[in-house]
Amino acid sequence: MKRTNLILGVVILLLAAFFIKVGFTKSDEKERGDSKKKVQKKVDAFVVTPSLLTSDITVIGSLVAFDEVKLMNEVAGRVVSINLPEGKSVAKGTLLVKLFDDDLQAALRKLEAQRAIQQRLINRQKQLLQVKGISENDYEQTALQLNIINAGIAEQRALIRKTEIRAPFNGTIGLRNVSVGAVVSSSTMLATIRTNDKIKLDFYVPEKYGSVITVGMPVSFTMYDNNTLFTAKVIATEHGIENSTRNLKVRAMVSSSSRELIPGAFANVNLKLGENKNALMIPSEAIIPDEDNKQLIVANHGKAHFVNIKTGIRQSSKIEVIEGIASGDTIITTGLLFLKEGAKLSYSSINK
Repeated sequence: MKRTNLILGVVILLLAAFFIKVGFTKSDEKERGDSKKKVQKKVDAFVVTPSLLTSDITVIGSLVAFDEVKLMNEVAGRVVSINLPEGKSVAKGTLLVKLFDDDLQAALRKLEAQRAIQQRLINRQKQLLQVKGISENDYEQTALQLNIINAGIAEQRALIRKTEIRAPFNGTIGLRNVSVGAVVSSSTMLATIRTNDKIKLDFYVPEKYGSVITVGMPVSFTMYDNNTLFTAKVIATEHGIENSTRNLKVRAMVSSSSRELIPGAFANVNLKLGENKNALMIPSEAIIPDEDNKQLIVANHGKAHFVNIKTGIRQSSKIEVIEGIASGDTIITTGLLFLKEGAKLSYSSINK
């Protein structure tokens, strides 16, 4: 009997201890849950104020020779002489390549001999015509034959000129692709020539800057492999925006003829588009990229409010907002992912 009472007492004590432990555990969990509800995540904020913005953009451009052509022959023939000094300058009109033209020269001499005979004949007939010793019709036939011969001479000289490839302008010869004795077909590229005193700079700007690009606007640029600063001036723009890229092509004239500037080379082009003393610049991390728009979270009476914005010029860590906010607005820069519309805000810092 005593043993039974002892066992029953132990069981009662164990059950009492279990229920006490469960009660305390639930109480602790409730307290922790309540404390979590009371903890509100804090965010950083930024007060928007007007600031000076120097509008400049940097784009990639390429150098282009002011004038550059491929030297090609118009007619087929055998090369009999070459004057293509690679990498050297030549003057406009210099004979660079000569094709075989002995047959053409012989035909020209034949026509010139015929013209001389025909000219003497028409001189005599002119005298006879004055004394009615020849009919006017005979005289006109002789004059017609003389004109035909003169036309043949002009044609022959034109054919001979086609065997001569001359420099179209003052420039520098590139690498030649032909040797004396070679038989070339028409339109064979013999070499290239480009101007050596002028060079152009071509580059593209986004369409939103197209309206501020004007003829005469100064441009600065550096080459890929050095930091030497070169200058140029805009001379023209393309007549429209390219549909595929939404960019505007711009052409500038470089004011230097430095040997460092090689046509075809890339350049880092910088354009200064002016100043805006009242630009609204915000930290770039405050922007929420949306599928259709860019958004910011603005503090509105202590609560989060999402607004759509339009942006302008981007700098290293800030970006210009041109529509959607006003000076004095407080925007949220951290904790953007867990905030929802109308959420209460608690700040850890407010920057200006």
